[in-house]
Amino acid sequence: MSSSEAGTSIIIVMSSGPIDVTFTAPIGLEIKGDVWSCVEVPDSVELFGTGKAIRVVARIDDEPLSVALMPTGSGGHMLSINAKLRKRLGKEVGDEVTVHLSERLT
Repeated sequence: MSSSEAGTSIIIVMSSGPIDVTFTAPIGLEIKGDVWSCVEVPDSVELFGTGKAIRVVARIDDEPLSVALMPTGSGGHMLSINAKLRKRLGKEVGDEVTVHLSERLT
């Protein structure tokens, strides 16, 4: 199923399986007045058809991961980038990363 909005095509991935989504975003998402070391997944609810947590296979810059995308509380999903991963990436809060989502696991 797909939809088109402002020239952007969104494929809805309702169940587990391969996906091909790449985006660049800054590390740092304001949640309840604090900045968390996460990146927001653009159009995630439309992409996955849910606002609940889901597991995906991802690559952040050159680091492969299997991670949970958690609800932001404001209608989207976020991918947490902990201190250990930020150190491996050589990135801090405020730096941009490129994220590639390649498979939905749940």
